[in-house]
Amino acid sequence: MSHPHPELSPPPPLPPQTLRVVALGGLGEVGRNMAVLELDGRLLIIDCGVLFPEDHQPGVDLILPDFDYIADRLDDVEAVVLTHGHEDHIGAVPYLLRLRPDIPLIGSQLTLAFVEAKLKEHRITPYTLTVKEGSREKLGAFDCEFVAVNHSIPDALAVFVRTAAGTVLHTGDFKMDQLPLDGRITDLRAFARFGEEGVDLFMVDSTNAEVPGFVAGEREIGSALDRVFHESAGRVVVASFASHVHRVQQVMDAAAAHERRVALVGRSMVRNMKIASDLGYLTVPPGVLADIKDVSSLPDDQIVLMCTGSQGEPMAALSRIANNDHQVKVGPGDTVILASSLIPGNENAVFRVINGLTRLGARVVHSGNAKVHVSGHASAGELTYCFNILRPANVLPVHGEVRHLVAAGALAVQTGVPPERVLLAEDGVVVDLADHRASIVGVVPCGYVYVDGSSVGTITEAELKDRRILGDEGFVSIFAVVSASDGSVLAGPQIHARGVAEADEVFDSIIPQVSAALTEAASQGADTHQLQQVIRRVVGRWASNRLRRRPMIIPVVVEA
Repeated sequence: MSHPHPELSPPPPLPPQTLRVVALGGLGEVGRNMAVLELDGRLLIIDCGVLFPEDHQPGVDLILPDFDYIADRLDDVEAVVLTHGHEDHIGAVPYLLRLRPDIPLIGSQLTLAFVEAKLKEHRITPYTLTVKEGSREKLGAFDCEFVAVNHSIPDALAVFVRTAAGTVLHTGDFKMDQLPLDGRITDLRAFARFGEEGVDLFMVDSTNAEVPGFVAGEREIGSALDRVFHESAGRVVVASFASHVHRVQQVMDAAAAHERRVALVGRSMVRNMKIASDLGYLTVPPGVLADIKDVSSLPDDQIVLMCTGSQGEPMAALSRIANNDHQVKVGPGDTVILASSLIPGNENAVFRVINGLTRLGARVVHSGNAKVHVSGHASAGELTYCFNILRPANVLPVHGEVRHLVAAGALAVQTGVPPERVLLAEDGVVVDLADHRASIVGVVPCGYVYVDGSSVGTITEAELKDRRILGDEGFVSIFAVVSASDGSVLAGPQIHARGVAEADEVFDSIIPQVSAALTEAASQGADTHQLQQVIRRVVGRWASNRLRRRPMIIPVVVEA
């Protein structure tokens, strides 16, 4: 197998009759999915999603793909093809369209409806083209055929891209549920047809490649939800992704069967389910839907609350409920269902929420103790079927952490794909396809772009490091006034600490050392900047030795 290497150099100019593929996100991580295909100077983008921050990225709201690779070539972009409506595939579209608002967006009806609602909040009116399974669109040098695939959101599509340099099948996110709730299965007949035609590069969802066998069907969740509803005497709170239409449908059906009413909690949940209902993807049983404002007037055993926050997002409804910081309250007798699986990296946040809810007295049901969720991604057995059906010439695993990509590559080799034709790439690695052969030819810069409030891309890793230090080690400020004529200390040093366990008085013993160091440095002609550095070294060394801490130290020296 070909591996990306840290010594990879920038790629050479793209040769004629060669298709270049560069992932700007989604390879080596679960989220931020974005792939750029290039041929004859024209670009096609597949997906444009976000990654959600982890604990070591404090204050960050979202993480975007790095658009620098295409920033000066936006006029070359033919279109953005969106495989489905999950945030990790569409969430960054508004930030891309800020750079060029008229880039055409291609996707299914529900996917585009979710995107348009998001863009409306950013005051962007997009140009869109709705496609469905069986549709075929010529997008400049890229001839795209769209294929139905089954996922945890309706209307998901794979895309088969025909070009003069070769063919590419990008699955998007998919699985092979044979009895899906909406009856829309992954179209393996189309996959077989592509296999007969020839798939030069198979870009395959790898998230569940480590999991043996086959993913259980969505229908199995219905009976588990029904059982939980039957056992629950108080309120039922169900947390799910705001776009998980199928799960919301199952919750509404279970609520109707148990004579409960459902209130949607959270702006994104309300917005998405209204869109799904208006377009016919969600069927609301008569009399089941209730307004959140009316919940307080209903008995607890007649209430179901459907909310966001299944991944422990700090500002989502479920986290606030667990912190007792929401209009919705839970307690003994209530049941909370986390109807999702853990996204890697979110474990601690989710466990915090579970513990908080349990502390309040609620019973918490999750995928670890009940069958209340099934994955939306194909397991090893399903992927093996796909490799055997397609017989691809080259395989590029996508959508997964490194271990997932490696597992998907190993499956491809087991089905007969030559090891050298399986490319294990990460974000920024450049893959060229020519004469039915794919190879890694270089790497382009591809860092994290942080959204922090209204700022985009201004927060750096250095600033995140400062935030982590402030959060973990605390903050110490030192103020001193020195004479402009002879450098003697006229006032201070005064030391104040925040976020350090010890009281300010603990620092009294270091003040004489700081004064002596200032006097000595000033006598040697040091300026105020150099004097501040002296203070930082003296206090930093003392804090490390005495307190076993490395706080952020802010010295201020003023001449008078």
